Parts: sequence; structure tokens; C-alpha cells
Amino acid sequence: MRLLTVSPNTERLLTIAICVAALALIPTSLTTLIVVTKSDGTAKEAVDVSKAERLRVRSEAIDGLITMTNGSALFRAGATLALVEFSDFQCPYCGAYTRDTYPHIQRDYVRRGLVNYVFRHFPLDTIHPFAVKAAEAAECAGEQGKFWEMHDRLFAHQDRLNDAAVQQYAADTGLDVRRFVSCLKGRVTQRIKEDKAEGLRLGVVSTPTFFLGVVDSDGTIKIRRKVTGAQPYDFFAMTIDDVRRPPSAAALGK
Repeated sequence: MRLLTVSPNTERLLTIAICVAALALIPTSLTTLIVVTKSDGTAKEAVDVSKAERLRVRSEAIDGLITMTNGSALFRAGATLALVEFSDFQCPYCGAYTRDTYPHIQRDYVRRGLVNYVFRHFPLDTIHPFAVKAAEAAECAGEQGKFWEMHDRLFAHQDRLNDAAVQQYAADTGLDVRRFVSCLKGRVTQRIKEDKAEGLRLGVVSTPTFFLGVVDSDGTIKIRRKVTGAQPYDFFAMTIDDVRRPPSAAALGK
């Protein structure tokens, strides 16, 4: 038997060809690109992650837990439900949710006055070094009435969350940059800590995590469902509609 020897360059080309062939067998609709960042906030590499892995589904019914409508919120008169998101601006799963699902929830539930939306911070700073500063940037933008505009920019540029980039987003959003930079020097840090403490109290261990509940007149939210992970829109719609649905006559008779 004869063994074929190849040069290192040829070996590398063959390896690349095999990898490309393997990737061609994966349905493109089931993959997504997750950006891994360097310590300076710039993109290092894009890792292909299957949608099945990205959308790890878990939902559970909850009764008895209460939270508040504190946080940056989109309120609509007459909405009796609130969806509370605990999120991290550097978390790739949170970015996937914001791009793929959040706009549809806004369109079908928030803008129609069916659900209030509350955003609360849960920076996983041990693995996401820019998460806290990004959260502070959003809150500082909120002090100038631009929280949601900054929210959208930060999630749109998760591969670049260093100080210079965030200041540029402030300018692009039309903020008073000097006031914004001054705010970043610790003025909203306690607010971020309070959000995270509330998340921990409610049992949040990963992002994104959501709580859906009924809003009382005093601003408290009686939680009915907990949803973990960047679930697809259909999953959220099913969960929201289930909570909105009046109890059946059989259930009332029990």
C-alpha cells in the first residue's frame, strides 16, 4: 500500500475544503452568527451556532411572585399585562432576541396597547466586560429621553461597545455628549445594581429572561409566566395569548 504525502499548505487547503463541505450540509435557516469580542470591544470572530442551541426553550407558570414596573418602560393606556425583560447588551442571545423577536412583540402587542414592556439590566460582567458600561450608556441616554434609541444602537453594534464607540453612538443619537460622558462617571451605577438584585431575587441566572404578569393599579406586576432564552416570536405570542385568555368556565367552577 502506498501512502500519499502532502505538503502543509496542501493539508490546510484540504482541511478547509472538508469544513466548507460539512457546513454546506447545515440548513442555513437553522444557523446564526454569534460575535465573540476582544477585550477592547472589537469583533474577534463570528461563531456559527445552531438555532436549536440558540433557542433553548423553557417556560414555567409562576404564581405569587411580584415585581415592579421600575425600569425603562413602554407603557400604553389600557394595557393590563407587562412583559419584563432582564437583559445584557453584550449577550449574543439577547442580541438575537432583539433582532428577531422584539420588533414583532412591539408591533403586535405593545403598540396595540395590549402589553406594557419593561427593560431591566442584568449584566453578566464576569463574562461580558462591556455589559455594565453599555447598561450605563443606555440609562444615561434615558436621562436625555433617548433610552430606546440607545438600546437599539447598542444591540445593533454588539461587536463594538468600547468607550469611544459608545460616545459616537451618543453623538449619532443626538445626545448632549458632554452631559452623557459626565453621567457615565457613576451616576446611574446604582440603578444597574438594583435591577440586577431584583433579577437575582426573581431567580434570573441567564439572559435574556422574561417575566409576564398582570399590572395592578399601584404599579406592581403579579407574575404569571417566566420565559428563559431568546425564544422565537410564536412562542412569546402563545405565552402572551394564554395569559390574556379569560379562564374557562370549567376552571371557574372548580
